[in-house]
Amino acid sequence: MPRNIEIKARIESIDELMPRAAAIADQGPAEIAQDDTFFACHSGRLKLRAFAGGDGELIYYRRPDQSGPKESFYLIAKTADANALRDVLTQAYGQVGRVQKRRVLYLVGPTRIHLDSVTGLGSFLELEVVLEEHASPEAGVRTANEIMARLGVEPTQLIEGAYLDLLAARHP
Repeated sequence: MPRNIEIKARIESIDELMPRAAAIADQGPAEIAQDDTFFACHSGRLKLRAFAGGDGELIYYRRPDQSGPKESFYLIAKTADANALRDVLTQAYGQVGRVQKRRVLYLVGPTRIHLDSVTGLGSFLELEVVLEEHASPEAGVRTANEIMARLGVEPTQLIEGAYLDLLAARHP
């Protein structure tokens, strides 16, 4: 199963971080509108990510809810009709929440830098260090920490959980 090392941090401003991300990036920026619908799942998280063009990705992932770098295991299946798939999954499993965001994406080698503006929550940095099949999680953690430092993001800014959890905490 593919894996990566992830961190998520609250940031003051995407505009402030964009020049720093651009300075270290190999590619980007790419701006992406995402509408993530989460479904009941007992062994991890299952979300349908819909894009503006109507296509999307069904994503299953497992990762611990901790504030520091964490290993995430994931599977992705693409779909041409995200709305129809959302309807099917809603009937089969039930929705547990929805997260809408605008994402600015940069790539630094195997690392995806996401600068996210999340509706109802604010601005965030998310790093995903994609691990090769036999790479150690520790190597990915080192990469994540190095990129965080280059971006000027402090460990005190790291958060636990997913955007879905933060939204649920605001509206219990």
